[in-house]
Amino acid sequence: MCKLGILYICTGKYDIFWEDFYKSCEKYFLPGYEKYYYVFTDAKKIYAEGENSRITKIYQENLGWPYNTLKRFSMFKSIEDKLVGYDYLFFMNANIQFIKEITEDFLPINENLLVVQHPAFYNKSADEYCYDRNEKSLAYIPFGQGKYYVQGALNGGKANEFLKLITELDNNVEEDLKNDIIALWHDESHLNRYILNRNDIKVLGPEYVYPDDWDLPFEPVIITRDKKRFGGHNSLRGQKVKGESPIIKLKRFVKRIINI
Repeated sequence: MCKLGILYICTGKYDIFWEDFYKSCEKYFLPGYEKYYYVFTDAKKIYAEGENSRITKIYQENLGWPYNTLKRFSMFKSIEDKLVGYDYLFFMNANIQFIKEITEDFLPINENLLVVQHPAFYNKSADEYCYDRNEKSLAYIPFGQGKYYVQGALNGGKANEFLKLITELDNNVEEDLKNDIIALWHDESHLNRYILNRNDIKVLGPEYVYPDDWDLPFEPVIITRDKKRFGGHNSLRGQKVKGESPIIKLKRFVKRIINI
């Protein structure tokens, strides 16, 4: 039976999502499979810590926005020695919750990596995707290229291939930072660049990252919970931001193009 490693980040107040995520993952995500959780957090204690030996808590400083997301590859790289030996590795956003059973059909058995289409762009053309168009960034994708725009909330794959992804994207993020560049949508922009034109990727539909307050023509399997119901982005990050946050700007953009 496959051995799975699950990477999860919940710094600031994001640990509020951990219990529901963990319980739903145990119940619905490949039940019967051997699942090990690596939780990057600054929380003093998380649910089931000490009760389940498959949960490993790694102290992670709250880096603030956008570094909690931009630096996720660096976080994963820091425990690379612990991740060798798994069959599959998956990263999952803090506010993900499983609502239906997921079987082994989910796994990229005939592919190397797995990604999920962004629910705002599944029916859009490549030139409408919010790729990073900055030629100076290593996340750059020119107009006219790309088959999918994928969300950074859930991705993974065969362990050796996902470790390659972590290493390359960590290097790309650091190189951008040396040049005072931050990719448009941070880790998500770098992920989209990494999978561009590859034919070894399993691409799942938006039902696997279905926003719980949207109305889309899909039957949700995994939902992403609305952070506004838990205090909003700034509160969850434990910080105050003057003016309009990047997330609010993105939501305005998304609503405009899909008319929700």
